Amino acid sequence: MLTLTSVTVTPQAATKLQEILVEEGQPNGALRIIVVPNGHGAQYMLALEEEVKEDDLIVADGPVKVISDTDSAPLLEGAEIDYADGLMRSGFVIHNPNIATSGHGGCACGGNCGCGGH
Repeated sequence: MLTLTSVTVTPQAATKLQEILVEEGQPNGALRIIVVPNGHGAQYMLALEEEVKEDDLIVADGPVKVISDTDSAPLLEGAEIDYADGLMRSGFVIHNPNIATSGHGGCACGGNCGCGGH
């Protein structure tokens, strides 16, 4: 496990992530981000992990750990995770200078983790 701290998590996103982890019974868990580049930017898959594995990279280490795999971590360098709560849409937003078009993360946990995007 290596800590890179290359991703910024806004206070709003950190608060929401902490709430979700507590609701899911994983208060010491982490948010996993997988980046899947495509022809129009990238898709972000978000999932909750109970524990950090030995081969994970910690890309943000603050109130909430954000982890990634070795393929996705370089694509997240300098990215920011925010949480937007609006009338039309609420969810996590990833601002990524490495990807031409960034946006709402896709929830890889079947929508039950509270990732938003609804």
